[in-house]
Amino acid sequence: MHTRRDFVKLAAAGMAWPRIAAAGGIDSRVGGVLLGAQSYSFRELPRDAGGDAIGPLIRALTTVGLGDCELWAPQLEPAPDPRTGRGAPNTPEVQRARQDAREALRKWRIETPIAHFAGVKKRFADAGVSIHSFNYSFNETFTDAEIERGFEIAKALGAGVITASTTLSVARRVVPFAEKHRLTVAMHNHSDTSDPNEFATPESFAAARKLSSLFKVNLDIGHFTAANYDAVAFLREHHAHVTNLHIKDRRKNQGDNVPWGTGDTPIKEVLQLLKKERWSIAAHVEYEYRGAKTPVEEVAACVAYARQALA
Repeated sequence: MHTRRDFVKLAAAGMAWPRIAAAGGIDSRVGGVLLGAQSYSFRELPRDAGGDAIGPLIRALTTVGLGDCELWAPQLEPAPDPRTGRGAPNTPEVQRARQDAREALRKWRIETPIAHFAGVKKRFADAGVSIHSFNYSFNETFTDAEIERGFEIAKALGAGVITASTTLSVARRVVPFAEKHRLTVAMHNHSDTSDPNEFATPESFAAARKLSSLFKVNLDIGHFTAANYDAVAFLREHHAHVTNLHIKDRRKNQGDNVPWGTGDTPIKEVLQLLKKERWSIAAHVEYEYRGAKTPVEEVAACVAYARQALA
């Protein structure tokens, strides 16, 4: 039985793991299972000069030895105005600042040259990292132009999938754009099962798939467990519709995010199932619990846990 301290030690030793595949990229497959990261895991890393979040992200991925990622859109976009974040007073001035920031972000998304995003793809490729998917979460504030731009950006990044934390009502608006661009959109689930417009239940995923054959599932096994569903059983039945997993540990009954191996999520069983069945489903680490170490160290410990689970 390995303790969390053991995995931290394994993570430190992992800095010496062979990582470079024959083709020049980082090989982070274990037992045939593609391990990567949801880049949200590194959300707390400070940006480089000029507000660049991509450099720190790439350095983090290469440090922990992961050659695949799901790119979280806010790390691609300009840094948010600190005056408008959570906890800011809801004064008229802050409300106006938020409206201005939202319009500025919309303008940036629509008007930034596509060559910029192709350049981001090259930076990842030069470091040996592939962008599996682009996490661009459409919501009710998106204009049609913003929705379409997400597909254009994803293609420029080389992502084969757009993942989205969205709702069924917004997903209906996305259908014609997915059909036009012939690009898969994978719905990401949370654990709140009380709102039928949210993606949280197997039935909500089924409703999305009825809207378009291009709509798939980005299954967060931690949230699925917290909602008291069985991730192993769901994968056995619906694996053909799953593009990638978010691997995290949560407790049942809407329980907290916790360090891996201390919650109820069947992480090892899920990873072993991917290994046994050889399904082409990426397993992306999502560091979301409150760890005592740096994000890079915590993600490295999660990767060590996953490697051990796949041994």
